[in-house]
Amino acid sequence: MSNIQEIESAIQKLSHEDLAALRHWFAEFDARQWDGEFEDDVKSGRLDSLAAEALSDLREGRCRDL
Repeated sequence: MSNIQEIESAIQKLSHEDLAALRHWFAEFDARQWDGEFEDDVKSGRLDSLAAEALSDLREGRCRDL
């Protein structure tokens, strides 16, 4: 499978059980990918300014309980 169209076609041919298994696998795969990107952003400092802003808002009373 070398392109999206081939992948889409293969997915359309899956049984209900195999499609459910694919959904489960993809949800876990996607979560791992997102977690990795988030960890990379934290390690590189790309989120430092957002964290500082959030802490400043908390200290200055601009937050509310959810």
